[in-house]
Amino acid sequence: MKREDFADGSVAVSGTQTIQRAAFILRLIAAHNRTGMRLADIYRAAGLERSTAHRILQGLVAEQLVTQHPASKRYYLGSSLYEMGLAAAPRFQLRDVCHPHIKALAEASGDTVFLTVRSGFNGVCVDREEGSFPIRAFVLEVGRPRPLNIGGGNVAILSTLPDDEILRICLSNETKVSEGYPNYSERVMWDKVKQVRTRGYLVNRVLEVPTVRTVAVPVHAPYEQSAAAAISISAVASRMQNARIESLAKLLLETVQRIEADVRAMQGG
Repeated sequence: MKREDFADGSVAVSGTQTIQRAAFILRLIAAHNRTGMRLADIYRAAGLERSTAHRILQGLVAEQLVTQHPASKRYYLGSSLYEMGLAAAPRFQLRDVCHPHIKALAEASGDTVFLTVRSGFNGVCVDREEGSFPIRAFVLEVGRPRPLNIGGGNVAILSTLPDDEILRICLSNETKVSEGYPNYSERVMWDKVKQVRTRGYLVNRVLEVPTVRTVAVPVHAPYEQSAAAAISISAVASRMQNARIESLAKLLLETVQRIEADVRAMQGG
């Protein structure tokens, strides 16, 4: 799978891929809905040919999922999405479900535990619990968004997406990443994605704080292949030796299993 596969439109488009591209465009517009987006902005950010992006947009407009301003020609989210959003409002808040588990994990590990959720092309920390160890690893502020291809919890979520979706997210985040994270390597990111898919968890060196290490595990919603969130533990590198990393990973995996069981029970599954 290469970036060029999506930049020049050389990959055959299946029905599933068309849906994925349409969903990506919707998320892209949602991220810029205040100002709207031009067609040129959309097809470049999505890594699609102009004609492909235009065809998808016309279909979305026809279904009132997207609207186009008649004067500026900029695209915005349509009224049908608002109606669907009201119908799809969750019967529970994931943060509320996860919080007691995160608190127990912080107490058991002594380190700082984070809950990260996906928001479009970003990941956002929505909860944090401090452990008893006197040196704290505050690598994430609650409410602060970061590109989905940056950070342990974010990449844990990213790893559950199809490769073509990951490529498009990387393309869309390219400017933000190059400006804010000069030490970022896409090759290293793919290595981390493979690590999560192989082991079930990620060990990550924090770009902003090189002396801190993170262990992260994705959290899946029922009937969903992609993760809705991730739980991670961060600590100073001296506390992240191999044996302890394995112990923390086991704690995380067990915690995530309990969270996912709670979510299934609340959804009647």
